[in-house]
Amino acid sequence: MGGAGDGRLRGRRSRTRISRHRINGWGMSSSEFFPDFIARHAEEFPDRVAVVLAKANGGEIVEEPLTFAELDRAARAVAVWLGEQGIEAGRRALLLHPTGLDFVKAFFGCMYAGVTPVPAPLPGGQRHHLTRATGIALDADVSVVLTDNANLPAIADWLSQDGLDRIVCAATSMAEQADPGAWTRPEGVGDGTLAFLQYTSGSTSDPKGVMVTQANLFHNLRLIESSIGLQGYNTFCSWLPLYHDMGLIGLFLLPLYLGSTAILMSPVDFLKRPHLWLRLIDRHDVLVTSAPNFAYDLCARKVTDEQLAGLDLSRWEVACNGAEPIDATALDRFAERFAGAGFRREAFLPCYGMAETTLYVSGTRREDAPLVTRMEARALEKNVLRPVGEDEDGPLVVSCGIVNELDVRIVDPESRTVLPEGEVGEIWVRGGSVAVGYWGKERETRETFQAETTGGERGFLRTGDLGAFLGDQLYVTGRIKEMVITHGRNLYPQDVEREVRAVHPAVASGATSVFSVVAAQEEIVVVQEIRPRDLGGTTPEELVRKIRYEVGNRLGVHIGNVVLVRPGKVRKTTSGKIQRRLMRELFQANALEILHEELAPGTRQRFRPTPAQDGGSGGETA
Repeated sequence: MGGAGDGRLRGRRSRTRISRHRINGWGMSSSEFFPDFIARHAEEFPDRVAVVLAKANGGEIVEEPLTFAELDRAARAVAVWLGEQGIEAGRRALLLHPTGLDFVKAFFGCMYAGVTPVPAPLPGGQRHHLTRATGIALDADVSVVLTDNANLPAIADWLSQDGLDRIVCAATSMAEQADPGAWTRPEGVGDGTLAFLQYTSGSTSDPKGVMVTQANLFHNLRLIESSIGLQGYNTFCSWLPLYHDMGLIGLFLLPLYLGSTAILMSPVDFLKRPHLWLRLIDRHDVLVTSAPNFAYDLCARKVTDEQLAGLDLSRWEVACNGAEPIDATALDRFAERFAGAGFRREAFLPCYGMAETTLYVSGTRREDAPLVTRMEARALEKNVLRPVGEDEDGPLVVSCGIVNELDVRIVDPESRTVLPEGEVGEIWVRGGSVAVGYWGKERETRETFQAETTGGERGFLRTGDLGAFLGDQLYVTGRIKEMVITHGRNLYPQDVEREVRAVHPAVASGATSVFSVVAAQEEIVVVQEIRPRDLGGTTPEELVRKIRYEVGNRLGVHIGNVVLVRPGKVRKTTSGKIQRRLMRELFQANALEILHEELAPGTRQRFRPTPAQDGGSGGETA
């Protein structure tokens, strides 16, 4: 893995050298550059549709196509406009768009100009959204913000209110008015040029921008292409946000790199009408999609028999599942629900990756069904994967497949010793897909991207994820910082959350967040979304007792603290992951909007010390 090692050495340079030499890359020898692929496709098949924007209009779908020729022309125009505004190659552009063709044109317009695109969520009215956008703009030191016409007034007002009005702000449609014929390819772009900055779903006040180079991007795209076995023209379909790694790379950049077509719909349309996603898959003969676990579960629960009628999913061959722990029962529910429409369980492709590895690390072989293994619960609590028979008790763990073209080790996070097969430790990765570090954060880059084992092997990314190998199969079991440790046992929060959702129909569809806090001792806290009307004849007090008793008995642990909140109050990342650390912070600060809570005495004394603050008597019980 000499090439991978060279990449890691470059990634270990100081922040100054990275940002001025490796990232901007001007004067370096030319090599692969993503816009060259778009331009080539535009020349070879100008009328082929590159992107289709599908919008929900009531129960119907309205589509707007963009050909490769149109995309190439628009990107050239935006690039020329950026130059006219004095935005030089090597600067950064913050892209704040809803899912749409304006984003597509702006993203490639930046690339064509040698300007680094920084995709980010469009800030809503809530202050924490605005704070995150401000944090990204400041951290990336952006020179321009591009958005669409509808959001331009609000974005301009936000910039002014937060003292960022020095930044050029415009709608993509305005930039498209420039002359595409005046475009010239930026000089010196190549492997070391930044493809984009990918901001992770972390703290709003201290965002981390992952520096993905052109070389990283191409390595990962080819890794996905070969791992999935993609050949020829294919159609992809996505509702995922284009500022999220899975949506941006796996379902947008990958098909365009291949000269294929990306069908895009907004996350809001999917969440409101999940059946429309399935209709698009049927209508366009889609081969590849990807989504977090919750999306498949949502479809299984929400798509009606009427909406299911007439669907043909038999041509859907690759249904990637990643971005959060994979629940085997959710795979079963979806496969059973849509078997009549021709969906095959073998189409599921569990996978694993993250922004720091560009996207993809491992995945199930396309020809294989998902591998689900029942593990001995007590062994797992002691950080050992020990398969047991199907007739025995224990959690079901879904394999995230095999690793190709990357070096993945399981390492004790404290001693940094490489662990043998079957032992759970931190997943470390090195290779060409691993990004060069966090923008402007030398210490975090050194700690996360430049790890060394006790055996002296260097240049590993510390993922913060826990997992183990059984044979060549990688099993991802959780996050280090989210592990619940109680009475010497290691519990994964997703296992507790799954048990909670099985307690009562009122909690089956709501989000659950489980974490621990230190009071008189380590205490487990369950925060559960409910709709009061779904409780039926059950009172909130009875539901809390049911959760504490049944989950405690099943897992053999004390559930001392249960908090009930309304739907939407369990905070998630843009990809649907539960933000357990943030939920812990909100609980400890008494900042949750509580319907009802019952706390253990030590927890109440520590975090709800006065009668006015004590929600133990119920809060709002509706």
